[in-house]
Amino acid sequence: MLYVVAMPIGDIADLSPRALAILAQVDLIACEDTRRIAPLLAAHAIRTPTLSYFEHNEERRAPELVERMRRGARIALVTDAGTPAISDPGFRLVRETLDAGIRVGAIPGPSAVVAALSVAGLPTDRFTFEGFLSSKPASRRNELKALARERRTMVFFEAARRLGPTLTEMAAIFGAEREAAVAREIGKTYEEVMRANLGELAARFTTNPARGEITLVVAGIGRDQGAREQAVEGDLAAAPVLTVEMLCAAGLSLKQASVVMARLGGRSRREIYQDALASRRTRQDDNKDD
Repeated sequence: MLYVVAMPIGDIADLSPRALAILAQVDLIACEDTRRIAPLLAAHAIRTPTLSYFEHNEERRAPELVERMRRGARIALVTDAGTPAISDPGFRLVRETLDAGIRVGAIPGPSAVVAALSVAGLPTDRFTFEGFLSSKPASRRNELKALARERRTMVFFEAARRLGPTLTEMAAIFGAEREAAVAREIGKTYEEVMRANLGELAARFTTNPARGEITLVVAGIGRDQGAREQAVEGDLAAAPVLTVEMLCAAGLSLKQASVVMARLGGRSRREIYQDALASRRTRQDDNKDD
């Protein structure tokens, strides 16, 4: 038997009584980091042996664990936080266990995806979980372009250090006015949920980088947003001035916005800055003529 056991994402009190009972009864606990689960087990006087099971050893560990279950072992699969196999190790073991004809049972509990959705203030009747975007800028932009017309609410995980650039790219591709929420440190002492549009959030986290665990919730495209979104869903490098102006409207200075756009678009900050100034002068002249 394999039990997939959800773990707290913040407060240790969120661990369910059933999860505690399973952890105490099984023969082995497969976990990402034996050091991280040790204090929790000690706090509840659980002495079940643990074994590391993480991204870089799961190909080797999964067959070993399946063989133990073939011989009658009951194993609990846990992750450092949240539900195993959801953007965490576990899929391979679950699949191989099922293929071996061994039963897999879920011990449900905390999930950062559902927790963030529940407090974001965005539609929850339909949503899509996108996990982590690519860390490579070009691949990330392509992934976002593919989601630009998505109507469902979207949930992402993101590393704190990449949050500013990711929000900036979302503002450029989805539109700066698209509603979103950044949920930080859910279930922990310094839990914080910031709701604003993508432009405002991009400006905030570009000038003040985030810290901690991040879950990002973004509204799907609305019917009234269609025309506006289509105008900005093209390549970032093809519309740098528009992107700079959106960032300025969200609170960045022209210089700061030009620096951000230069990093994303592959052009020099000075070139983008001068183009933006020229565009502003043209608009001012047009207004005078009117």
